[in-house]
Amino acid sequence: MDQNTPSPGQKPDSLYAKSRKVVPPFEFDQQVANVFQDMISRSVPGYALVLDLIGLATAQYSQMSTNCYDLGCSLGASALKMQQQAAANCKVIAIDNSSAMIEKCKQQFTHLGLTDQIELHCQDINQTPISNASVVVLNYTLQFIEKPARAPLLNKIHQGMCENGVLIVSEKVRHSRTKTQDLLTNLHLDFKRQQGYSELEIAQKRASLETVLIAESEKEHLHRISNAGFSEVSIISKALNFTTFLGIKA
Repeated sequence: MDQNTPSPGQKPDSLYAKSRKVVPPFEFDQQVANVFQDMISRSVPGYALVLDLIGLATAQYSQMSTNCYDLGCSLGASALKMQQQAAANCKVIAIDNSSAMIEKCKQQFTHLGLTDQIELHCQDINQTPISNASVVVLNYTLQFIEKPARAPLLNKIHQGMCENGVLIVSEKVRHSRTKTQDLLTNLHLDFKRQQGYSELEIAQKRASLETVLIAESEKEHLHRISNAGFSEVSIISKALNFTTFLGIKA
C-alpha cells in the first residue's frame, strides 16, 4: 500500500498544534490512532525505506508454512509488507497492546480485503507466544518497552524462531558523544520543520515523549541482539538518529 495514501479514518497530524498548560505523556490512544499514519511519516526520516527493507527481507528469509510477526504493529504497515512478500502458506500475525490501534488496523485490513490473510491480536507483546517464526519485526517498538524487559523479549523471540529466521529491529537511537547527539537532534528537528510542524508542535510532542520513549545506543542494541543468540547482526539502514538492525538465527 502507498504510505502516502490515507487509510480509512486517517487525519492529518495536528495533535500538538494548540498550546497546552500541561503536556501529558504520549500514549497510543484513539487520538494518536486517528493521525498515526501522517505522524510517523512526518516524524521518522527514512520510514518508507525501512518498510521497503522489511518487504525485501521477508521475500528473502520467510519460509513456507511458517509465521511472520509484526510486534507492536500500530496500523500494520510492516504486516502489510510481510503479507505482500511472504513465502507460500505463511501466516502473518500482527500484535499491539493498543485497542485503538488494533481497531484502526482492522478497518484498514478490511478496506484492503485482507482480514483473512493477517491475524490481529490486541495483546502485550511481552506475553505473546512466538513459535515457528521465520520473520519477526519490531518497528520502533522496543523504545517504548521498559529497559529490563527488552532482553527477555528478544530471548523469547530467538527461542521461537526457525533456523535461518530473521529479526528486524528499528529504533530511535542516541549517540554516546554529546556533540554528535546534538547534531543529530538538531537535524531531526529541522526535518520536522521541513515536514510542516510548528515550533509549538515540536516542543510539545518532544515533552510528551520525554519519559515514554527511552532510546539506547546502537552499541547497546547490537550487543542485546547478539546476546539473544542472533548471528550476523548488522545495521541495514540509518537516517539521522533512526537505525534499523537485522539479525539472523543461524
